Amino acid sequence: MAADQENTPEARRAAALAPLPDHRNVDTPWWQELWRRHAHITTPLRERGLECDIEFGLSAYIVRVSLPDGSHLIIGPPQEPPSDRPPGNPEGWIATHEHPDNPSLSEVLYDSAPSDDPGAPQRPEARHGGSAQPLIEAIDHRLDQLGLLPTPSSPTARTPVSAAEPALRTPEPADVSGNADRTFVYVYGDVLLALTDRLNATESPADAAALLQQILDPTSGLLERLGEFFEAAAERAKESEQDDGFDLHYDLQDAATTLRSLGEDLHTAVDRMRALAPARRTTRAGLPPGPSPGPPTATTPVPGRTR
Repeated sequence: MAADQENTPEARRAAALAPLPDHRNVDTPWWQELWRRHAHITTPLRERGLECDIEFGLSAYIVRVSLPDGSHLIIGPPQEPPSDRPPGNPEGWIATHEHPDNPSLSEVLYDSAPSDDPGAPQRPEARHGGSAQPLIEAIDHRLDQLGLLPTPSSPTARTPVSAAEPALRTPEPADVSGNADRTFVYVYGDVLLALTDRLNATESPADAAALLQQILDPTSGLLERLGEFFEAAAERAKESEQDDGFDLHYDLQDAATTLRSLGEDLHTAVDRMRALAPARRTTRAGLPPGPSPGPPTATTPVPGRTR
């Protein structure tokens, strides 16, 4: 049974992603929001086995990517002058390969930031602005040359997604010219996938229960938020003057009801998961098992203290 679960497509995909960073900020809302905003950069790199983190650079947030040889990539917007654009949506990306032990080997892999000097020649990638797909392709190409890709990217990962793909995909931020990027990512699906990664890495039922609470909390959990999402989608469908708009409205309303019903059916799941923790063994005296305490020993009072 366990082998079957490990071979599911979801389990295989989760296992293929590089792990999340291991620091306390990972559990904070502000860091999780930054991670969500950079998912179109971090997710393709994690699929290639590269560990990523979000840090603050000189004036803006950057993505730090650890490489197998101890070097790293720094991916972010231009740091000087500071930009007022939101994190994850710069006018252009700069990716540098840095060697802590040998600065002479550092290099710029990609620079699509607009130049402040009108007379200065721009790099060819400047035409891509804030688009992520050319950035990932350039990183792929250079790391492949250096033999630093733990997991080779698939051909489909390098192919821009057609604009005819379903509209349920969330587009990446628009580039500096205002044209929508043709590359798409499943941002919200990746957030849930990250939660699944953390669930797979838990070491106790109590930790698993805390993550399960994120889904099943009746007020703010994912199922309740999905119910609200489908209700909103139902109202949008109802606004249509087409006959199918009303049918779609009721289908989406039924979906919201089903999700809430599922949450009600599983309302005890968090407590049941937490109760799966093994009971702590105790002695007949009610003390935890362990070495028997030795006889009391005399202690010498410390000068200046009263016992």
